[in-house]
Amino acid sequence: MNALDMARTAYTNTSAPIRTARGTEYEAFARVTRRLSATDRDKKASYPAFVTALNENRRLWTLLASDVADSNNGLPAQLRAQIFYLAEFTIQHTSAVLNRKAEASALIEINTAVMRGLQTTGGAK
Repeated sequence: MNALDMARTAYTNTSAPIRTARGTEYEAFARVTRRLSATDRDKKASYPAFVTALNENRRLWTLLASDVADSNNGLPAQLRAQIFYLAEFTIQHTSAVLNRKAEASALIEINTAVMRGLQTTGGAK
């Protein structure tokens, strides 16, 4: 294959999906939630991986909170407030899980509900 052929094929890769912003959000939640679920089931065997998954989830929600707190965010004010509340809950609940005063199942359920919402309100493509 010569350089011209390589250049043509480099920009015509149709196998890579084009994602919407909503699809990207869905994938971020799916990745974090899968990791959190898997490590929660086996946290006794690999507690450091569980802690890492909890922190990844907390970072995701912190990022979301800062996004919806921005006055330029285009979401309706009520939805922004609800997302911010969920972020606050998630951050506090994560601390309780790390202190072994709560279980991670609530965090997994919240993420799963958000993923369902992302799918229904515009698809995760």
